[in-house]
Amino acid sequence: METRFSRVSTLAPHMLVSLEVCVSQSVYSPQPVRVATGAAGEPAAVASVAVEAVREEWLVEDRWWTPRPLKRRYFELVLADGRNVVVFREDGRWLLQRA
Repeated sequence: METRFSRVSTLAPHMLVSLEVCVSQSVYSPQPVRVATGAAGEPAAVASVAVEAVREEWLVEDRWWTPRPLKRRYFELVLADGRNVVVFREDGRWLLQRA
């Protein structure tokens, strides 16, 4: 992910305020994560924490008309430590999606 910095200046009454603002391409970029899978390919553990339940599973297919179509299989999971997470598989790798 590329991070750029921009200088933003605003004129307030009787003073000039200058702020440096961090601008990134995506605020919630998915992060790579290790996922162990079961026999059918469903997640069995995320970052070495066992999956207690699969709450939901869905497929997203988008941008099929472009040279780089998007195809992701998402899983909303409950982990053994009590966390709820969303992971997806894309191009053979697993990513953790921040809510």
